[in-house]
Order: sequence, then structure tokens, then C-alpha cells
Amino acid sequence: MSNSTGIGRRSLFGAIAGAMALMGEERAEQVAKDAPIRQREPLKITKVETFLVKPRWLFLKIHTNVKEIVGLGEPITEGRALTCAEAVKEIEPYLIGKDPRAVVHHWQAIYRHAFYRGGPILTSALSGIDQALWDIKGKALGVPVYELLGGPTRNKVRVYAHASVDNPDSVRKAIAQGFTAFKTGPAKKHPARFIESPSAVAYAGEKLGEFRKLVGPDIDIAVDFHGAISPAHAKMLIKAMEPYTPMFIEEPCQAQNHDVMAEIARSTFLPIATGERVFTKWGFREVLEKKAAVVLQPDLCHAGGITEVRLIAGMAEAYYATIAPHNPLGPISLAAGVQIAASIPNFLIQEQVSLGEGYVKQPFTVSGGYLNLPTAPGLGVELDENALANKLGHDWKNPEAYDADDGSVVDW
Repeated sequence: MSNSTGIGRRSLFGAIAGAMALMGEERAEQVAKDAPIRQREPLKITKVETFLVKPRWLFLKIHTNVKEIVGLGEPITEGRALTCAEAVKEIEPYLIGKDPRAVVHHWQAIYRHAFYRGGPILTSALSGIDQALWDIKGKALGVPVYELLGGPTRNKVRVYAHASVDNPDSVRKAIAQGFTAFKTGPAKKHPARFIESPSAVAYAGEKLGEFRKLVGPDIDIAVDFHGAISPAHAKMLIKAMEPYTPMFIEEPCQAQNHDVMAEIARSTFLPIATGERVFTKWGFREVLEKKAAVVLQPDLCHAGGITEVRLIAGMAEAYYATIAPHNPLGPISLAAGVQIAASIPNFLIQEQVSLGEGYVKQPFTVSGGYLNLPTAPGLGVELDENALANKLGHDWKNPEAYDADDGSVVDW
């Protein structure tokens, strides 16, 4: 740049930087104006409310002194909805009167002040509360939660659907709807036994082959063993499925013994996934250290909420592992998972069973196998109270399964 123009190089760059800073300030001012309250304005929790929602969910509302700011969460352990509701009620005295924006501080207090820490009930209750507090914080600031977690790492989120080769019409319908990935279970004619016959192993492989033929080579298929298969039988089933290259094998055995799962992982080239029954960073630390899985599936309603799953994702990144949030629950859980998916670099795919039709005012939509990032503040969803009116209450319980031949208990 010649000085003859009257503007030096430094002056020009300074002017540009000043203009950009001004634009940033204007954007910040606009966000502040759009937010329901000013950042320093008092905000207090006034009421905590849970309610059962069909088919098996528990929704949470955390109310504040600002009427339009209500946080949503799903504090549920499947089959233990009433127990979780009571756990939330026990935490309520701590929350009332507190400023909800100190999200991580509240997580630490709720978790650490319980002398018996962790477990499925306390951590699920804490997870739903954490979701709701992040929802409040995002709404108070007028931004989506992922903006508070460092901003988006992607502009859309891949999702998968549940399907079975025995219902090919539903598979074709889902593909037409836009899904490019599915999860199914290992085909079986009876509950799995500790060691199965060669015909049972071949049957599971053949049915997965039929699924692959139905969807073609460009569609991903994951197989969920649901922790209901013995380690010995799991190895045989996986070998039968390897020719059809599943995206991952989920919970090939019970998740309580990560050493056994690590042994299974070493016996196959297929990615192993686990996490729906693993809680907090401490549980996932063992999975990573023992190399039991490379696809981690923390559940935003069980593993510790958004606060904890963000930390789990960071740990996984250091081990070159990926995150596929588990979610067989409702649209609030999905919304929380989407916020995590939007904000981490090592996201793989998001599970869903409900896009929110009949539950939230603006359900998610699938296009090309992806959801667009929500732009509304907080979790980005608002309950449709009118649609929910006929879905309140349920008495869902976990299925009880027994072997038809000898009456012994089998895993669901």
C-alpha cells in the first residue's frame, strides 16, 4: 500500500479491525436486546415440576421468576419414572431460590453432596435437571445451548431410525423420509441362550444379509445386541455379521464388565459401541482405558446431562473415539443430544425414536439423513401443551422375559 493514498497499511488494518469490532459489539447488543432479561438481572428458580408423559417418559419443568423462562428436561430411568420423579423432588429444596445460570456449580453440588454418588437414579435425575438449567441459561441469554459450549462444529446432525428387516415397508418409508442409517437387533427365534446352535448363528447372519440387500451398500446398519447376549455367543454372532459391515455392534454383552467387552472388541474389526448404561466421566474413563469400545453412547438422560456428556466427549477425543448419543426417549432428550452433537468435533450419529410430533410446537424434520441445527434459544424446543393434554400419565414397566423351554429368566 502506497503512502500516497493517504492511508497507511497499519491505518487500513486498524480501520478494518475497528469496523469488525463494532460489528461484533452491535451483534452482542442485538443478542442482549433479544434476550428476555439482561445478563446481570436477578433470575431465581421458583418451582420444580415433573409429569409422566406417554409412552414411558418423564418431563421436567424448572420455573423461574421470569415467567417466560422455563427450563425443560427429561430426568428418567426407563421403568423407574416414579422413582426418578421422587429423586427430583428430593433435590428441589436445593434448587429453589438459586440462580439457575450457575449450571456446572449446581451439577457439582447435587452430585457431590449425595454421599452415595452416581447410579442410575441419582444421575438420571441430575441429567434432567442439568438439561433444564442449560435450557434456562440459553433462553436467558437468547442463544442456543451449543453457542454456550463454544459454537457449532457442524451445520447439521445425522440421525438414525430403528427398523427390522421383517417390516420392509417401514424401512422403505424411513428411507423415503430421508433416513440414511438404521439400527436393528440380531434376529433370533427365541431368547438368546448362553451358547447357541449353528443354525441360530447362521439365521442371525442371514437376516442381517437380507437387511443389507434391502437397503443397499450406501445405507448404514447398526446392530444392537442390547447386552442380552453372552460373550461366547456374541463372538459367534459378530463373525456371522462381519460380511455385511455393520456400522457398529452395540452392547455385545452386558456393560457391567468392560474387560469382557474389551476382549470382544479385540476379536473383531467391527466397531463396538456402548454407553447407555454407563454413568458419568468416571464410568466412561474405564471404557476408554480398557479399549472396550470406540463408539461411546452416553445418554443425555442418564450419563449426567449436557455438562457431563460434553466432558465425556472431550475424553473420548483423546482416545480417538466417537460419540453417538443414546436416545430411545422423548424430544427433550433429542434436543439435548442435538446441542451436544452440534458442539463437539467427534460426533458420529444421533439416535431418535420421536422427532417430537404431538409433543413440541416445532418438531424436528429429517432431510437427507440429517437434522438442521435449531436456532431457537436454549434447547430449541417448546412443549405443545394442547397436544400433550391427552398424553399425560403412564404405568410403563420393563418387560419380563422367560425362556419358553425351562422358565428361566432371560435378559430383555
